[in-house]
Amino acid sequence: MGWLMNRHNARMNAFAVDQLKLSPPDRVLEIGFGGGVALRSLVGRASFVGGVDLSREMVEWAKAKYSTAVTAGRADFREGSVEAIPFDAASFGKALSVNTVYFWRSLDAAFTEIQRVLAPGGRVVIGFLPKEWMDRLGHPPDIFTARTPDQIVGALTASGFMQVHIERPDPTTRWNVAVGTR
Repeated sequence: MGWLMNRHNARMNAFAVDQLKLSPPDRVLEIGFGGGVALRSLVGRASFVGGVDLSREMVEWAKAKYSTAVTAGRADFREGSVEAIPFDAASFGKALSVNTVYFWRSLDAAFTEIQRVLAPGGRVVIGFLPKEWMDRLGHPPDIFTARTPDQIVGALTASGFMQVHIERPDPTTRWNVAVGTR
């Protein structure tokens, strides 16, 4: 199942990673890395990659898969949530999360916490499918909240992010990538 999800989300993840505008000295955080579809690109293009995921199994998998980077001090994967990211303030210059906003209890709390771990001028990139598409999939509302682009942009802006906007590779794309600057 994880392989199928990674394959289905590969294009959105690749586009979201491109929106980070990575350079070799960057320190980047991926929130909710799950099956690791974006981690390979991040580890290969940034000086340091932090990862946080709710799943202990995914954290252990990432530590094993990227053990060389972990041992070299170029990667660190931790169990935790977006509402309490287990990294120090201003630890990262870039932050990425794809297909996780549906599981966040509070957009405001999440974006405030992302802002805390980003250095001034840091860039956040959030990939997601819009509410009208997600509602058709019939996910359980007690653990899943579909979000509109306006909700994401509004919450990012309310949390203090600037220059917040939505990017798509073309007008027919169903998914959105929100980009903002701390």
